[in-house]
Amino acid sequence: MNSNLPEIVFATNNPHKLEEARAILAGMVNVLSLEQIGCHDDIPETAETLAGNALIKARWINSKYGVDCFADDTGLMVDALDGAPGVYSARFAGKHCSPADNIRLLLEKLNGVDNRSAKFSTVVALILDGREHLFEGSVSGHIAKDLKGAAGFGYDPVFVPENSDISFAEMKPEDKNSISHRGRAMAKLAEFISKNR
Repeated sequence: MNSNLPEIVFATNNPHKLEEARAILAGMVNVLSLEQIGCHDDIPETAETLAGNALIKARWINSKYGVDCFADDTGLMVDALDGAPGVYSARFAGKHCSPADNIRLLLEKLNGVDNRSAKFSTVVALILDGREHLFEGSVSGHIAKDLKGAAGFGYDPVFVPENSDISFAEMKPEDKNSISHRGRAMAKLAEFISKNR
């Protein structure tokens, strides 16, 4: 980490998200993990929207630890499932489920369904100098019938973005970041930070 750069906390326990954020914000800020500030809180995600959950997490860290921070929430909205799993994407198959459990349930629900169109959306909530800001990114695509690729995380092995014939899990990280929902939201965050730091 560059000691000359300001620090900002990313309110996530997901090492993959942390890695992505550090790559996108490299040279602008030092992105700290929750562990680095000694936070082991189980932060509730009780909102009905992605923005609401992202704000809950960011406000929790900002108020309790007094640091600039950002948090995100991501949802996969599948047309044939009336927008589900949506805000419940991370716990689609139950509270303590694994990503593999979520994918298995998703593929079961879409078994025999022709319309497999879907959208990934991410909302990033930033609290910087006491002010709140929201940044959103989304990407359309479809759900593959089988898992493809070993990279990425979450639903990446079954999500194929528009204008592509490979899944997120088959892409190089930099290629995925350039078009993904989180990559687009984080790019807006990066642009804002670069202008305000």
